[in-house]
Amino acid sequence: MLLEAIAIALTAAHFGAPLLYYWRAKRWLKKPWDVAPDPTYRPRVTVIVPTYNEAPLIEEKLDNIYEQDYPRDKLEVVVVDSASTDGTPSAVRRWAETHPDLALTLVEETERRGKAHALNTALRHATGEIVVITDADALWPARDTLANAVKWLADPTVGAVSCVKRPAGPAGVEDSYRDFYNVLRVAESKAWATPIFHGELAAFKRELLERLGGFPTDVGADDSHTATKIAMMGYRAITPPDVVCVEAVPKRGYHAWRIRRAQHLVQHFAKAIRDGKAPPPFKPILHAEAYLHLANPWALPTAAAALAAAAAAGSLPAAALLATGAALALYKPYRTWTTMQAYLIAAAVKNLWDKELVWEKQEKR
Repeated sequence: MLLEAIAIALTAAHFGAPLLYYWRAKRWLKKPWDVAPDPTYRPRVTVIVPTYNEAPLIEEKLDNIYEQDYPRDKLEVVVVDSASTDGTPSAVRRWAETHPDLALTLVEETERRGKAHALNTALRHATGEIVVITDADALWPARDTLANAVKWLADPTVGAVSCVKRPAGPAGVEDSYRDFYNVLRVAESKAWATPIFHGELAAFKRELLERLGGFPTDVGADDSHTATKIAMMGYRAITPPDVVCVEAVPKRGYHAWRIRRAQHLVQHFAKAIRDGKAPPPFKPILHAEAYLHLANPWALPTAAAALAAAAAAGSLPAAALLATGAALALYKPYRTWTTMQAYLIAAAVKNLWDKELVWEKQEKR
């Protein structure tokens, strides 16, 4: 009975902790915003687009930025290319020649050293008060996406802004996961700050980036870790609900993509909880998310192993509990949750020998 009791306790903790945190987040979500966005705020903005073999997508991406309802004289784009071999720089030059009214700088690196290195290279060419990072395969679905993000940075307490995400097209497991995920991001933002940002759109006050010395090159989640460092400086790092981006999901290699993203979040949280003291409003958020990403995923397989050992020893209750767990896989929310936990476990293991700071490109669109 001891193994069964341990398994039940671990299972209750595994599901209870995120449900309790989600309940708390829903309460935060009901709070009014205590920051003051200014829809008329129009600082100079630098949009940085890091690229590596993005020739099929880069012109659509630049068109998407060009279509933003933001003053041309307050907007510049810096494309930083990390030694593409498919003609991406040439595609950028062709696009720039046909859009002379948008300031565009192309920076070409001679070798691929990772996204954060590329961002820091581009940062040296940025002139905007606000620096916006956006992936080449991500789209901003509304013409006011950029303006919506920038308006929140008018508040002096806000240092960084990101977006809520929705998958492009049918995405299966992504849909239900994103619903849960987006609630947490907005709720944490209302409470103080969210420790998870998105590469589809991450906007930062340039002066804060300079105080940090640029983007971190030793963790993969450069956007999330930078936002968290800004929150630790006492500024808000928020995801407002009116800043929406479309997330491209790979056509092939989905599981490898998911594990890599999980690796970067595991690296981020492992480093964030060691790096400094979080402000009181941010501390419970950071610690809860660190627990959910670093420790909680291991509880369920440990419980399953305990039940399997008990069942092998002849315990019928343990066998019944294992069968119940297997049957629950037919329930989509349960299947989605356990899949994401499996990615986090695989990520933690893979981080032991490969942090994937430079990774193989996967086709998304």
